[in-house]
Amino acid sequence: MKTILMIGLGRFGRNTARRLCELGHEVMGVDRRRESVENAMRWLTSGQIGDSTDEKFLRSLGVRNFDICFVSMGDDFKSSLVTTTLLKELGVSYVVAVAEEDVQEYLLKRVGADEVIYPQKQLGEWAAVKYSSDHVTDYFRIDGECAVYEVDVPRKWIGHGIGEIDVRRRYGISIIGIREHGHTDVLIHPDTVLSGKMTLLVVGDDKKIQKCFRI
Repeated sequence: MKTILMIGLGRFGRNTARRLCELGHEVMGVDRRRESVENAMRWLTSGQIGDSTDEKFLRSLGVRNFDICFVSMGDDFKSSLVTTTLLKELGVSYVVAVAEEDVQEYLLKRVGADEVIYPQKQLGEWAAVKYSSDHVTDYFRIDGECAVYEVDVPRKWIGHGIGEIDVRRRYGISIIGIREHGHTDVLIHPDTVLSGKMTLLVVGDDKKIQKCFRI
């Protein structure tokens, strides 16, 4: 279990707090608007109404005691920037900030954010990949070149074993899981025979995956 400080309880902050609560973590939520705190209280261990750009207020929260601090104030970037700066100056070990534009991502990193999340950019990329292809069911980027795709089994692979296809040697990618009837199996065997009812979880270089599956 981790202790999380969520500063900013808009849509991103509230939904992230909800999921963290479901995963069993302790979440303190902070927002300058009473209504935002009240709307999120069901998923918070505790809630505080206050201005996160006020150093005294942040000190009163004991910010150094949290494992992770999220700064999610997309509608007020100046406050996000000041809050991130203060959190790092107060000794917070890990700050995750939310950006809405490339320049915001750059500036947040410059003032010390350990990680910057760019939800709109990431969602846009996911939607572009998923809906521009008839073969992609899901998609997750790992870094600048590597990604995980969930793809349909190519017609020419149906009825053949994974070892026979040998995708790692032929295409330079790896099958890390198989989904069938809503169940994911990550124990892949060379003699597993592929069917048209399956989808494959594959990881590798974007260009190699796109070439292999004609995405």
